[in-house]
Amino acid sequence: MTQRSRWSLLSLVCLVVAALSWGTVDAADKTKVDVATKRVEQGAKQIGQGKAGSGFKEMFTGIGHTVVEGAKFSGDTMGAFFKKTFGS
Repeated sequence: MTQRSRWSLLSLVCLVVAALSWGTVDAADKTKVDVATKRVEQGAKQIGQGKAGSGFKEMFTGIGHTVVEGAKFSGDTMGAFFKKTFGS
């Protein structure tokens, strides 16, 4: 892996992590999302330290968990919003 592609991948990961952490609402517990996001960061750091095999595994596992937990969190947040707004 070249230095340029490593930095491109790291930049993409940082962008994904930042995008997932913005705009959250306090209606739901987001600790699971935060834990999954930290796995992505740890994997990216491992890749940067030259531990590509374990780093990619950790990073992509973290991305998968972040997507799943983010979707659950978004659904809970939207549900709370509609209950509060329309009073079900």
